This record gives sequence, C-alpha cells and structure tokens, in this order.
Amino acid sequence: MTLRTENLTVSYGTQPVLNNLALTIPAGKITALLGPNGCGKSTLLNCFSRLLSPQSGKVLLADRPLDSFSSRQLARRLALLPQHHLTPEGITVRELVSYGRSPWLSLWGRLSVEDNARVNVAMSQTQTHHLAERRLTELSGGQRQRAFLAMVLAQDTPVVLLDEPTTYLDINHQVELMHLMHELQTQGKTVVAVLHDLNQASRYCDHLVMLANGRVMAQGAPDEVMKPELLKTVFSIEAEIHPEPVSGRPMCVVR
Repeated sequence: MTLRTENLTVSYGTQPVLNNLALTIPAGKITALLGPNGCGKSTLLNCFSRLLSPQSGKVLLADRPLDSFSSRQLARRLALLPQHHLTPEGITVRELVSYGRSPWLSLWGRLSVEDNARVNVAMSQTQTHHLAERRLTELSGGQRQRAFLAMVLAQDTPVVLLDEPTTYLDINHQVELMHLMHELQTQGKTVVAVLHDLNQASRYCDHLVMLANGRVMAQGAPDEVMKPELLKTVFSIEAEIHPEPVSGRPMCVVR
C-alpha cells in the first residue's frame, strides 16, 4: 500500500518544517527516514498518520486522500508507534497489546478468538509473552517499548509507521527489531521507520529518504543515498563509505 505526499507544507508558528514536499513511499518495502534532528522526520510520520494536519498539500494512501478515510477505516490500514508514549496507569502488558485490536472489534467490544490469536502472535514477535501480566509501570524502558510495539503489530495493518523504534532497546533487541521489520515485509506490509543509525538503516532497509531543511535531499536504494558528499551536506561530517562486511551494503565510517 503506497503512501504519497503532494506539495506538503507544515509549519510550527512561522517556522516551516516541511516545505512543499513531494515524496512517494514504495509499497511493500522498508523505508527509513533519515536526517538531522529537527529536519521533519517525526513531523512527516505524524502527517502520514493524520495526527498532524498540513498547512497545504496532502497525503494520499493507496492514491486516496488521507482525510477521506474515517478514523476506523484509517486504523485498519495504518498503525503508528509514536516516539513518546502515554502509559496508562494500572494496565498490564496483555491489556495494552489488546488495545491494538480496537479497530477490528464488533459493536460489543469483545475480543474474538481471532483477536486473541493476533495478540498472542504480536507478543511472541516482540518477546513480551513472559511480561503479559506485568503492569506497564513495572517495566524498564526497553520492555515498555517492546510492549507498545506489540500493540502496533496486533493492529495488523498493511502500513506500519515506526518513530525511532530502537529507542531504549539494547543492541540484541535492536537487531531483532530489524529482523522483525523484514518479517513484516515478507507479509506484504509497507514499513516506514525513523532511524538515526545510518549504518543500521543502510543494512536493513530497502529505501532511504534523506531529509534536511524541510525537503528531500536524496532518496533511493542505500547505494544511491550513502554518498560522502551528501553526508557532508546533511550532517556536516567527513565520512568514507565502505562495504559492510556481512551484507555488502554501504557503511559509513566517520573520519
């Protein structure tokens, strides 16, 4: 399912964050949004999920304007893991993950056998089964992040948006998350993730979008985007690009 922007402009006060942005997120691929802090990565993700309305331009999902979907229709097509979470008091991990099934519930609001199966699969994918009866407030930051990710997966949508999903995760769980994104892709899902680690993005993602100053500086396959000149322009770093030993993908080494 393709996401696309047409002349998208977003400002905070008088400060433009995204300026006349025209961008297509390829369907069925893993796309990383990259760029320095404040370049509009999270803002773009919030526009994709309709949490933020642009000053002008529009977002299209499967060539249909985002504002033409009802909230329930959109929630069946697109799920978002935000950068910051509001942690409800007193609820367990399983209760949180079950919230992901809300767009699919009947008028009675009860979880069906299929709903419970989806919840179980999501908890298995994120290795949170053993935390099922723990309260969110008892968890570490990394455990809580995985619980919220499980809720997103339980929603079972064709498009999955992840805003800095590796936050709080140790290196082991970061790698597992990258493999999980590939698993979602093999299911035909479109995955869009805001990432800060350039080498992680290059190794595990199909499509990179480099943002700076409110516009797209480059986009394409990792070997098309990971260029020393571009990294110097965007991040003000002197870098060399070498093949990553395991995958052969381009790897950035800062001088």
